[in-house]
This record gives sequence, structure tokens and C-alpha cells, in this order.
Amino acid sequence: MSLRLEKDGAVARLLIDRTDKLNAFNMAMWEAFPPLLADAVQDPAIRVFELRSAEPGTAFCAGADIKELLANKDDPSWRAANQAEINRVQHELARANLPTIAFVEGDCVGGGCGLAMACDLRIATPQARFGITPAKLGLVYPLHDVKLLVDLVGPGQAKRMLYTGELLDAEEAQRIGLIEFIADSSDFLIDQLLAASSYSARHTKRFIRRVLDGQSEDDHETLGIFGAAFTREDFAEGTAAFVEKRKPKFG
Repeated sequence: MSLRLEKDGAVARLLIDRTDKLNAFNMAMWEAFPPLLADAVQDPAIRVFELRSAEPGTAFCAGADIKELLANKDDPSWRAANQAEINRVQHELARANLPTIAFVEGDCVGGGCGLAMACDLRIATPQARFGITPAKLGLVYPLHDVKLLVDLVGPGQAKRMLYTGELLDAEEAQRIGLIEFIADSSDFLIDQLLAASSYSARHTKRFIRRVLDGQSEDDHETLGIFGAAFTREDFAEGTAAFVEKRKPKFG
């Protein structure tokens, strides 16, 4: 199995397990991704989702399976189906109702970089490298993924990466805002997320997505979410912990 989901308490990890191909995604992997993501999102016990290589220290994802792409390049039906599956994965991952982390240890290229960008937060080891390489293949990156890139690094750096296809080391990726952390483990961030209110995180993610998609003013729904938070158990626990000078214990 090239993808598998493992659950550890409140954490679900989607492991990319095709290390002999640098974890490059083929059609079967794009198709398998949404049900595994949905399994994690729909499990009430899961509070954090992490995407990473199954094999420590290996490539995160080298992008699309070029051999498969070449074998089907003259089949418009296959190309359309493949693009639809890629778009579905990116759209659903970017909007998954959980905090999501990409933990990148090796190369994160092309579609692999797209997967990392669709997560909420990115951690890279010092050995990681990032690149978006369609320009080296005469291809064009999907618009949805271009927006993810521009949202993270701005139009200038996005053009630099897309026009040149150059590989960036972890320090440069962090400098331009492509990743948030350089670390050898994601444990510290997972611990921080689990210590905070999952209810707050899920709705904050939805609000940020609305802002990124162009909304700048509250509407009836966002005002309702804001007001309803004062009636929930998480608010009661958070304020009680504040008054009692202890760490809150959110469910």
C-alpha cells in the first residue's frame, strides 16, 4: 500500500510509503488519499492530522509519477481524470476540518510541494529541499496550487519558484515563508496543538480560509460562531483554568 493512515491517540498520520520511487504520487495514490483523509476528519477522537513519509529521513514526495504521466500523455481522458483527482486532494486537504501538518525530511517537489502547501503548517528538517518544477518539464502548475503558493510567499517569490524550478533548502524556504519551522521532529508542534482548544482551531481555520478566499467582513454565520463559543465547554474550561492558574484540559 503506497498510502496508509495510522492513528495514535488524538493524532492521525497519513504516511506516504513509496520510498523506492521517492514517494512520487501515481493515480492510485491520488484516488486513495481523500477516503483516508475523510477517515481522520470524521473520527471524533482525532484532533491533529500529519502528512509525512513512512520511512524516516527519506523524500517527502518527489511529485507526480513521471513514468505514468508519460505513458498516458496522449490519453486526454486519463489526463483529465488525473487532474481531477489531484485537484480534489488539494482542495479537500486545504479545507480539512482539522489542524494539518506536513513534516518534510527530504525532497518536497512539484505535486509534493503542493501537498505540503495544502497543509496548515509545515515543519522541515535541515536536510529538506523544496521546489516546484513544471517549468523544467514544459508544464503549468494548477491554479489552485499557485494560489496556495502565493498566499504563503507572495507573488514575487512565487514567480521566482515557478519560473525557475530551483530547489530551495530549508533555511531559504523558511526565510520566504514557505515553511514555518526547521526541526528534527514535529512532536513539539503536535503537543502545542493538542494543548489548545480543537474547537477554536477548527473554526479559526475556516475563518482564515474565508479571508484567503476574499472575505473581509463578518457575516451572519461568522458572527454566530463567535457568539456561540461563549456557551461551549471549551470556554468554560479555558476560563476556569485561567482563573485557577493551571493548564486547561480540552476534550
